[in-house]
Amino acid sequence: MIAIELMETASSGAAHLLSTLASTPLAEPAPKGIDTEGVVTFFASKIAPILLAVLGVIFIGRASRGEISKVLTSSAIAIVGLAFIAGAATLFFVGDYLIDLIFE
Repeated sequence: MIAIELMETASSGAAHLLSTLASTPLAEPAPKGIDTEGVVTFFASKIAPILLAVLGVIFIGRASRGEISKVLTSSAIAIVGLAFIAGAATLFFVGDYLIDLIFE
């Protein structure tokens, strides 16, 4: 009699465990990859304007103290840096276009 009750308890526990396992997904869906366009858009829309505003405040502060030559030098360096960043982005898209063109 004790063995029968023990078997019934074990079978009901096993049934509960199996129903719980059946209701949970076995594996998460595989990640698709990193959304690089979203990251670039975030930096271009949120971070870059803040950094440019900070540079502007620094340049205005220097100019008000009479350090015009340092302001012009820093401004030229910042403009050249932005040109390099824009050139790198352009080369990225041109390279992607060339790869698509070659491997079609």
